[in-house]
Order: sequence, then structure tokens, then C-alpha cells
Amino acid sequence: MTMPRTRWLASGAAAVLFLAGCGGGGGESAPAEPAASVGQADVDKALQTPTELTFWTWVPEIEKEVALFEKKYPAINVNVVNAGQGEPQYTKLRTALKAGSGAPDVVQIEFQYIPTFTITGSLLDLRPYGAGALKDKFVDWTWSQVTGRNGEVWGIPQDTGPMGMLYRKDIFDKHGIEPPRTWEEFAAAARKLHAADPGVYLTNLASNQNGAWMGLLWQAGGKPFQMASSDQIDVSVNDEVSKKLGTFWGGLVKEGVVSTDPDFTDQWYQGLNRGKYATWLTAAWGPVFLSANAKDTSGKWRAAPLPQWAAGENKAGNWGGSTSAVIKSTKNPIAAAKLAEFLNTDPESTTMMANEQFLFPPTKALLSDKAFVDGKPEFYGGQTVNQVFAEISDTVAKDFTWPPFLDQTVNDWDETVGKSLADKSDPAAALDQWQQRITTYAESQGFKVAK
Repeated sequence: MTMPRTRWLASGAAAVLFLAGCGGGGGESAPAEPAASVGQADVDKALQTPTELTFWTWVPEIEKEVALFEKKYPAINVNVVNAGQGEPQYTKLRTALKAGSGAPDVVQIEFQYIPTFTITGSLLDLRPYGAGALKDKFVDWTWSQVTGRNGEVWGIPQDTGPMGMLYRKDIFDKHGIEPPRTWEEFAAAARKLHAADPGVYLTNLASNQNGAWMGLLWQAGGKPFQMASSDQIDVSVNDEVSKKLGTFWGGLVKEGVVSTDPDFTDQWYQGLNRGKYATWLTAAWGPVFLSANAKDTSGKWRAAPLPQWAAGENKAGNWGGSTSAVIKSTKNPIAAAKLAEFLNTDPESTTMMANEQFLFPPTKALLSDKAFVDGKPEFYGGQTVNQVFAEISDTVAKDFTWPPFLDQTVNDWDETVGKSLADKSDPAAALDQWQQRITTYAESQGFKVAK
């Protein structure tokens, strides 16, 4: 198995084989008028003209879905290239864009990286190629992740990661714990469980996992990055919502009732298998990933929504998600746009992605498809886990956006907030440090920062 990338958001894709990193919107370059819409005659001509396309993606065996496209449009030949998983691919993409040659026509880009590539004018606005008409096919918040400030469509959603809670029913039953409905109940359960069995923690908040942090911040109502214009950004990673999150988790960590083991390591996998963690706060790709990597615990897990900050609320965040985007320099924009559309809207293609590569779908059709949601995996005691996460997907807020300098933001989180979790130090102070670092960097890059 390829070791998962955990530097930002780990998106679930073929969880048995790999784990990869997800939000978008905002952060694009100065708005420009979209090109005139392409007529159907132009589309037909382009799809009947012998054409070579290059598609960069790390989804295993996606050649199967591409073959469906090539069968429908035999004049088009698609060269599928795995240029790396997540960050390694982005590094190669930046190099190709800078050189002015070697870039693909279509590329897999995680939600959170879209602003990083729109700010440089690297992505093609897909509206002229009919993408605007696809909006109603997708869950609202996923479409928001690919939509720019001025209505641009920068990619077609491919997979998502709405967050929920996987929990050990046997451990809960043993200690008389019900799935917590609020974070207050969660904290009480964490104290009760660890007091009764010091070798077990209610959960593990990995100190190396900024993806989980951002998903939890998303659920709490945080709006850490908002682009007011192409050169002005509002950075709010130490506001009241962020401090609430930091105080809550920092307190549980200091009490020693929640662990902070780095995730996707041998130690973490062993902890899952031997019952060290009674829950995993994870995304919709988590159930398949867990069933492949904690086989000794089959039948003991169940799924539930995340606890809520206020009783009666029903809100979730997202951790993960990818798109198919088109590079602006492509010489075949129509064919490239239609490939991105086909892969992520054709019923046979999307069903294959969900059932063979285990991508959690963004389309309304699949999320309401009984064949998809009614599965009862033995690993989860026959629970309809996909149904649980399909319902959670409807509760993700659609106004969460990302910065156009993601890599720096990630590095700064690791050295401030992540470090404070590992060291059991003051998370509020760490959030202030993170805020200052991001602000300093953004201003050094020419952004005006509203604080």
C-alpha cells in the first residue's frame, strides 16, 4: 500500500490501495469575461476529430473509466499518467507550467489546491463548455468548492470526505457509553473511558494531521480564509471559533484523555487493531480504509455523525475531495472539458469509481442510489454505513474556502498548532502564532491581509 499523504486533507480514493488528500473556491486571479459558449456543433466536431489527451491522476486503475470515454468517443485517445500522489504531482505541474511545456490537458486537483492554481491563471474556466449546467447533479457544497468568486467553474467534483465518527461498539458497550451527540458529551465520555481503562482513549487527534483539524474547524463554523479580491484575503485562524476548537481539544490533550499519535504510521495502525482508540473522527473514505487496515476488529465498529457544538444541531465538516480540472494551456479544450465531465457525471463511470476505487461520490444520483447506500458490510455489523455518510454529506456547509498559498499554510500549522498538540502546550498561543505566520507570508507575497 502506498503510504498516505497526510500533510493536508487526505481524500479517500481506493482506500484499500491508497489514501490521498480535499476545499476550494476563492483565491483566483482577477476576473475575466468567460469565453463565448461553445456550440453543440463545435463539441461534436471536437469529439470526432482524432485527438491525444494527457490526464494526470493518482486514482488506481482509472483507465477503466477512461476506457468508457474512449469507447463513446473513439477518435479521442487519453494517455493516463500517474505523476505522483498529491504534492509530488503539484510540484511537477508547477514545473511544467513554468517551463511552458509538458503540462497535462486534464489533471486531478484536490479541492483545497484549486485556489493555488487559479491565482496563477493555470486552470480553464469550464463554463463555456457546458459545465454550468452540471451544478444540479452535485451536492451543493461540493459545487461551491469548484466555483470561483465570479461564477467560474474550475473543475468537476470527483470525490469527497464528509466527516463522521467511526466507533468501537464493543468498547462503548463495555463502559456504558452511548455515541456522544454533543462535544460536551464527548469530553465526558473521554474522561470516563480513560479513567476506567488508562490504555484506551476515546479518540486520537493526530498532531501531524492538519486535514482533520480543518475538517473540525469547518464543522464548527470557521471561515479561516476568504478572498475579498484577487489580492486581498481575510485570514482568521485565531478567531473565536478557532479558539473554541483549540481550547476544547487542547484541554482534553492536556488532561491526557485524548492521544495525539501521528496517524498513518505503524504505531497508529497497531493502535486501531488492538483497541487503543475507541473512535476515529474521519471522513466518508474512512470506512473502507479502516476495514482494510484493522481486519482484526471486524464486526466491532459502527458509524455515527460527529458530535455537535450545540444540542440539536446537525452540522459536519469535510476532510478530503478531488476534482478533474483542465489546464488552461491545453490545445484541445473541448475534448479535455468533456473528459472531465464524462468521468464524473456518466452513470457507469461514477458507479465504477464508487464501487471499484471506493471514491465517496459527490453526485446526488449516487448518494440516493439504493445499490450504493443500502450495502451492509460485515465489518460494521451490517450497518448501512454509506447511508450514514450520505446523510452527513447533506449537512456540510458550502461557504468554506481555502487560501491560494496552501503549502505555506500547512507548514505553518505543523510548526505551531500541530506542535502544541504534540507538546501539550497552549493551543491558543499556537493559533496566534499560526495567524501571524500566515499574515506575514501573505503580505510578503503581495496580498493585503484583513485581520
